[in-house]
Amino acid sequence: MMSRFRMGGVAVAVVASVALAGDPPGSARAEEALAVCSRASRVPKEERERLVELGLKLAEEAVEEDDRDAKAHFAVFCNLGKQMEVHGIGVQSLLSVRRLRREVDRTLELAPDFPDALVGKGSLLIDLPRALGGDAKEGERLLRQALRIDPDYVDARIKLARVLDARGARDEARDEARRAVAVAERKLDDREELLEARELLARLEK
Repeated sequence: MMSRFRMGGVAVAVVASVALAGDPPGSARAEEALAVCSRASRVPKEERERLVELGLKLAEEAVEEDDRDAKAHFAVFCNLGKQMEVHGIGVQSLLSVRRLRREVDRTLELAPDFPDALVGKGSLLIDLPRALGGDAKEGERLLRQALRIDPDYVDARIKLARVLDARGARDEARDEARRAVAVAERKLDDREELLEARELLARLEK
């Protein structure tokens, strides 16, 4: 069974082999770049840097081959976000964030119902400080839009529950966390995701 992307900071993390609701087609090179981004989430930092450089190169080549390949643009977003995680925030952060926005916006221009891109942009807007273009309200809207397309997107439900909790909507946050746990238990394809959902729910129920 395919898993959606896991969001971490300003990056995304997991790729799969078959399309789900709203997923656009992508070239073989774009899929390879996304697979590299996925592997980068599960290796030591030293190897992660090498992988994301490779993934970004593959993604940029895929975009150059076909600028209308939504998954290629999303692969740039994924690998660039991972690269920012590796190197941290620095003087180039603003330029990198602007590029992240361009790539995910281009992805959604080409594939407006692509849940991974909706959650990717939503997570970016939620996690960024306002000074760098953060917008929690718009980020929450995008998460909800992704969940209308794919109600079984566990990571989106976890992220939404955290956003609701942060703005004081505790009861609604608890409901979302319960839904996340229920879906994760039914799918049973990501143990880490299930544990995260359970831990969040336990905290919200205290």
